Amino acid sequence: MKCPYCGNLDSRVIDSRISRDKNAIKRRRECDSCKKRFTTYEKVEEMELMVVKKDGRRELFSRNKIIDGIKKACQKRPISIQQIEEFVDNIETFFQEKGRKEIPSKEIGEMVISKLKEWDEVAYVRFASVYKQFKDIQEFLEELEDILKAKQGNAQTKQ
Repeated sequence: MKCPYCGNLDSRVIDSRISRDKNAIKRRRECDSCKKRFTTYEKVEEMELMVVKKDGRRELFSRNKIIDGIKKACQKRPISIQQIEEFVDNIETFFQEKGRKEIPSKEIGEMVISKLKEWDEVAYVRFASVYKQFKDIQEFLEELEDILKAKQGNAQTKQ
Protein backbone atom coordinates (compact mmCIF):
# COMPACT_ATOMS: atom_id res chain seq x y z
CA MET A 1 0.00 0.00 0.00
CA LYS A 2 1.44 3.35 -1.05
CA CYS A 3 2.01 5.81 1.81
CA PRO A 4 0.04 9.04 1.21
CA TYR A 5 2.80 11.05 2.91
CA CYS A 6 6.06 9.86 1.40
CA GLY A 7 4.99 7.52 -1.42
CA ASN A 8 6.83 4.49 -0.02
CA LEU A 9 5.20 1.20 -1.07
CA ASP A 10 5.97 -0.69 2.14
CA SER A 11 3.67 -0.41 5.13
CA ARG A 12 2.41 -2.73 7.81
CA VAL A 13 -1.06 -3.24 9.25
CA ILE A 14 -1.35 -2.13 12.87
CA ASP A 15 -5.07 -2.77 13.37
CA SER A 16 -8.01 -4.21 11.37
CA ARG A 17 -11.71 -3.76 12.07
CA ILE A 18 -14.99 -4.16 10.27
CA SER A 19 -16.40 -0.75 9.28
CA ARG A 20 -19.57 0.56 10.89
CA ASP A 21 -21.69 -0.29 7.84
CA LYS A 22 -20.13 -3.79 7.80
CA ASN A 23 -19.33 -3.44 4.09
CA ALA A 24 -15.58 -2.93 4.40
CA ILE A 25 -12.55 -3.68 6.52
CA LYS A 26 -10.85 -0.64 8.01
CA ARG A 27 -7.08 -1.00 8.36
CA ARG A 28 -4.69 1.28 10.27
CA ARG A 29 -1.29 1.12 8.63
CA GLU A 30 2.14 2.46 9.45
CA CYS A 31 4.64 3.40 6.75
CA ASP A 32 7.94 1.52 7.10
CA SER A 33 9.84 4.54 5.83
CA CYS A 34 8.38 7.71 7.42
CA LYS A 35 6.56 5.94 10.31
CA LYS A 36 3.38 7.98 9.74
CA ARG A 37 0.04 6.22 10.13
CA PHE A 38 -2.87 6.19 7.69
CA THR A 39 -6.16 4.37 7.22
CA THR A 40 -7.25 2.23 4.29
CA TYR A 41 -10.55 0.52 3.55
CA GLU A 42 -10.82 -2.84 1.87
CA LYS A 43 -14.12 -3.47 0.14
CA VAL A 44 -15.48 -6.07 -2.26
CA GLU A 45 -15.77 -4.56 -5.70
CA GLU A 46 -19.36 -4.84 -6.75
CA MET A 47 -20.35 -5.39 -10.33
CA GLU A 48 -21.93 -2.36 -11.98
CA LEU A 49 -25.46 -3.09 -13.09
CA MET A 50 -26.80 -1.52 -16.27
CA VAL A 51 -30.50 -0.95 -16.87
CA VAL A 52 -31.75 -1.40 -20.43
CA LYS A 53 -34.55 1.09 -21.03
CA LYS A 54 -37.59 0.45 -23.28
CA ASP A 55 -35.99 2.44 -26.11
CA GLY A 56 -32.74 0.45 -25.90
CA ARG A 57 -30.70 3.08 -24.04
CA ARG A 58 -28.55 1.86 -21.20
CA GLU A 59 -27.94 3.64 -17.94
CA LEU A 60 -26.29 2.80 -14.65
CA PHE A 61 -28.56 1.13 -12.08
CA SER A 62 -29.67 3.82 -9.65
CA ARG A 63 -31.18 2.64 -6.41
CA ASN A 64 -32.04 6.27 -5.59
CA LYS A 65 -34.12 6.56 -8.76
CA ILE A 66 -36.12 3.47 -7.77
CA ILE A 67 -36.49 4.67 -4.19
CA ASP A 68 -37.72 8.09 -5.39
CA GLY A 69 -40.34 6.49 -7.65
CA ILE A 70 -41.61 4.24 -4.88
CA LYS A 71 -41.63 7.12 -2.36
CA LYS A 72 -43.81 9.18 -4.72
CA ALA A 73 -46.28 6.32 -5.04
CA CYS A 74 -46.28 5.75 -1.27
CA GLN A 75 -46.65 9.39 -0.29
CA LYS A 76 -49.04 9.68 2.69
CA ARG A 77 -49.43 5.90 2.77
CA PRO A 78 -48.50 3.56 5.66
CA ILE A 79 -45.22 2.37 4.14
CA SER A 80 -41.96 3.28 5.86
CA ILE A 81 -38.77 4.49 4.23
CA GLN A 82 -37.06 1.51 5.84
CA GLN A 83 -39.41 -0.90 4.03
CA ILE A 84 -38.72 0.84 0.74
CA GLU A 85 -34.94 0.86 1.22
CA GLU A 86 -34.84 -2.80 2.26
CA PHE A 87 -36.91 -3.74 -0.78
CA VAL A 88 -34.60 -1.84 -3.15
CA ASP A 89 -31.57 -3.45 -1.41
CA ASN A 90 -33.17 -6.82 -2.14
CA ILE A 91 -33.69 -5.92 -5.81
CA GLU A 92 -30.06 -4.89 -6.19
CA THR A 93 -28.78 -7.99 -4.36
CA PHE A 94 -31.06 -10.24 -6.42
CA PHE A 95 -29.58 -9.05 -9.72
CA GLN A 96 -26.00 -9.04 -8.45
CA GLU A 97 -26.34 -12.61 -7.22
CA LYS A 98 -27.73 -13.64 -10.61
CA GLY A 99 -24.51 -12.29 -12.13
CA ARG A 100 -26.34 -10.36 -14.82
CA LYS A 101 -24.75 -7.11 -15.93
CA GLU A 102 -27.78 -5.82 -17.83
CA ILE A 103 -31.35 -5.77 -16.58
CA PRO A 104 -34.38 -4.72 -18.60
CA SER A 105 -36.16 -1.82 -16.89
CA LYS A 106 -39.39 -3.79 -17.36
CA GLU A 107 -38.10 -6.49 -15.01
CA ILE A 108 -37.36 -3.96 -12.28
CA GLY A 109 -40.71 -2.26 -12.85
CA GLU A 110 -42.57 -5.56 -12.53
CA MET A 111 -40.82 -6.31 -9.25
CA VAL A 112 -41.75 -2.87 -7.90
CA ILE A 113 -45.36 -3.01 -9.06
CA SER A 114 -45.79 -6.49 -7.61
CA LYS A 115 -44.45 -5.36 -4.21
CA LEU A 116 -46.63 -2.24 -4.19
CA LYS A 117 -49.71 -4.34 -4.98
CA GLU A 118 -48.83 -6.46 -1.95
CA TRP A 119 -48.18 -3.43 0.29
CA ASP A 120 -50.89 -0.91 -0.57
CA GLU A 121 -53.55 -0.64 -3.29
CA VAL A 122 -53.39 3.14 -3.52
CA ALA A 123 -49.60 3.16 -3.90
CA TYR A 124 -49.94 0.40 -6.50
CA VAL A 125 -52.47 2.40 -8.55
CA ARG A 126 -50.32 5.54 -8.36
CA PHE A 127 -47.24 3.69 -9.59
CA ALA A 128 -49.19 1.71 -12.20
CA SER A 129 -50.67 4.89 -13.68
CA VAL A 130 -47.15 6.04 -14.57
CA TYR A 131 -45.46 2.69 -15.15
CA LYS A 132 -48.13 1.12 -17.37
CA GLN A 133 -48.64 4.33 -19.36
CA PHE A 134 -52.39 3.91 -19.79
CA LYS A 135 -53.52 5.19 -23.17
CA ASP A 136 -56.86 6.42 -21.87
CA ILE A 137 -59.18 6.47 -18.87
CA GLN A 138 -60.78 3.18 -19.97
CA GLU A 139 -57.53 1.25 -19.52
CA PHE A 140 -57.12 2.85 -16.10
CA LEU A 141 -60.66 1.87 -15.11
CA GLU A 142 -60.05 -1.71 -16.27
CA GLU A 143 -57.00 -1.89 -13.99
CA LEU A 144 -59.07 -0.59 -11.06
CA GLU A 145 -61.81 -3.15 -11.81
CA ASP A 146 -59.22 -5.94 -11.75
CA ILE A 147 -58.08 -4.77 -8.32
CA LEU A 148 -61.65 -4.67 -7.03
CA LYS A 149 -62.40 -8.15 -8.39
CA ALA A 150 -59.26 -9.54 -6.74
CA LYS A 151 -60.17 -7.84 -3.48
CA GLN A 152 -63.72 -9.26 -3.60
CA GLY A 153 -62.32 -12.70 -4.41
CA ASN A 154 -60.02 -12.52 -1.39
CA ALA A 155 -62.89 -11.38 0.85
CA GLN A 156 -65.06 -14.32 -0.27
CA THR A 157 -62.19 -16.77 0.25
CA LYS A 158 -61.76 -15.60 3.85
CA GLN A 159 -65.47 -16.17 4.65
